[in-house]
Amino acid sequence: MHSLPFHTLDVFTDRPYLGNPLAVVLEAGGLETAQMQTIAREFNLSETIFVMPPRDPGHTARVRIFFPTAEIPFAGHPTLGCAALLAWMRNGPRDFDDDLVLEEEAGLVPVQISRRNGRISGSFRAPVRPHPHAGDAPTGLLAKALGLPESEIGFGAHRPGLFAGGPAFLYAPVADLDALASARPIEPHWSALMAAGTVDSAYLYTPDGEAGFRARMFSPTAGIPEDPATGSASAILAAQLLASGALPDGTSDWRLVQGVEMGRESHVGLQVSVSGSALTEVRISGAAVEVSQGTILPPSSGA
Repeated sequence: MHSLPFHTLDVFTDRPYLGNPLAVVLEAGGLETAQMQTIAREFNLSETIFVMPPRDPGHTARVRIFFPTAEIPFAGHPTLGCAALLAWMRNGPRDFDDDLVLEEEAGLVPVQISRRNGRISGSFRAPVRPHPHAGDAPTGLLAKALGLPESEIGFGAHRPGLFAGGPAFLYAPVADLDALASARPIEPHWSALMAAGTVDSAYLYTPDGEAGFRARMFSPTAGIPEDPATGSASAILAAQLLASGALPDGTSDWRLVQGVEMGRESHVGLQVSVSGSALTEVRISGAAVEVSQGTILPPSSGA
C-alpha cells in the first residue's frame, strides 16, 4: 500500500505547541483495525483519528479514533481537530463557515467550523447524552489514589461521581488549585480505584474564576499518563455538574482550562442545555491549529 498523508494539529488552542496534539491520517479506508492501532501506537499521542469515505455520501467522512492502546467510540479533540482540517482542506485559506458530519463509532457527530482572520474554531454536539456509569468511587480510596488528604476531595455540593457518554470517567472534584496541582496517580491505590469504578480514567476539576473550572485528566492504564485537553470528558462533565446541582434549567456556558500543569494550556468551551432537570444537549467548542504534515508508511497487514 502507498504511504498515507497525515497532519498533526494542536486542538483546544490557537497557538502551536499548546493544547492537545492530534494526528489525522487521511485516505485510511484500506487499513485494517490492527494497522490503525499500530499507527496510533507509533504516533504515541493521546489519540489518532483515521479518515475514510463515509458510509452515507451525504456525510463528510467516516472516522475511527484510537488511543495508543485501544480504539474508542468517541473523543472530543479528534472530532474537533479532524473537522477543522477537513473544513480547511475543502475551503482553502479564506474566511468560511462550514457544516460537517462525521460518522463515529458512537454515532453521527455534526460539527460547525469557522475561520476568521486565520483562526479556525468550531463546536459540536456530543453524540451520546451523558448518563450515570455503574461503579463505585469511595472517597477514601480516591484520596489515596491521588495522593491527597481525604479532606481535599470535593467542594461545595460537588462529590465524586461516575458518568459515561461513549467513554466513561470518574469525576473527582478537589478543594482548590493547590490540591489539583498536587494530585497524581499513586499505585496500587490507582488500579484499585479504576477497578472499583469500572473505568480507566479520572477527570479532576476545581473552581477557577467565574463560570469556570481548572481540570486535569489521568489515564495511565490507557497509555495516557495525563491528557492536556479531553473533549469527551468535558462533555460528560455536564452530567457531573447536573448531579452536583450546578446546572439550572436553560442553557449554561462554562469555561474549562486543562493542561496547565503540563505546560500545554488548553481552553474548552462547554455549553449545556437542561429542561425539567434533565440534560437535553451538550456542546463542546474550541480552536485548532495545524503543526505538521507528511506521509506515513502503513504497517504490514495483520500488524
